[in-house]
Amino acid sequence: MSTENALLTILVEKINNDTLVLPTLPEVAIKVREAADNPDVNLMEMSDVITHDPALSARMIKVANSAFLGRAVKVSTLNQAVTRIGLRQIKNIATAMAMEQLFVSKNPVVKEYLSKSWQVTLDVAAHAIALLHTYVKENKHSPLNVDTITLASLVYNIGILPILTEAERHQEVFANPAFLGQAIQKLGGKVGGQIMRAWGFTEDFVEVAESWSNAGYKPENPCYVDFIRMAAISQDVLKVADKQVVLAGYVEKGVLSSLELFDNEDYVALHADIRAMFA
Repeated sequence: MSTENALLTILVEKINNDTLVLPTLPEVAIKVREAADNPDVNLMEMSDVITHDPALSARMIKVANSAFLGRAVKVSTLNQAVTRIGLRQIKNIATAMAMEQLFVSKNPVVKEYLSKSWQVTLDVAAHAIALLHTYVKENKHSPLNVDTITLASLVYNIGILPILTEAERHQEVFANPAFLGQAIQKLGGKVGGQIMRAWGFTEDFVEVAESWSNAGYKPENPCYVDFIRMAAISQDVLKVADKQVVLAGYVEKGVLSSLELFDNEDYVALHADIRAMFA
């Protein structure tokens, strides 16, 4: 058995036996989520939780000052940022901003792979958020919301992390990127769903991680998977036989206004503003 097939067998066995080592949610994200779930927490207490992570604090101020939030007056303190963003959104946005901490490795080859994967994730996320933002402006009664997809679009491909951790033990595998891609395509969704459940995330996030790349999964009603898929297809992250035909299907479903949207000046500017939040 080749090293690649052996690794695939190991991964499948660990997944089926529930023994695959899953990544843990960054500590600051856990604390933010616990605080946000406390009905008695106030904005000052939330600021105190976030301030223990200087990098996250700076990110939150940047988000609060982003053109995406549409505020002309800039904030300069974390307390002001948290007040502007609000407790309802802070939970998912802070968790999303902490996700980058997981895409690291001491191995230079794995580090480069993870770095590229994170940049691709950011590109897909910026489009998914922009697409949903555009949709909810036209469908004000939709239960879908931008703060949820902000996090969902940054964890959609989280299943690659345990796969890369296992592959890191077999350095020769990294000489064949095609195999890594194949392993991630075959197993990433199932692993991603396991991670979301282990982290205690809601079913919306499990659905995204498990189903975004599954062509056979076709939900009848608009959902977060639709917007992440459209973003991934537009960026050629999710390969399809005919991009225009597939995207046209989303126009028929009513979740994409037109195929020309991606070239619309307002949309391009919106996407750039959102992408800049993650820079």
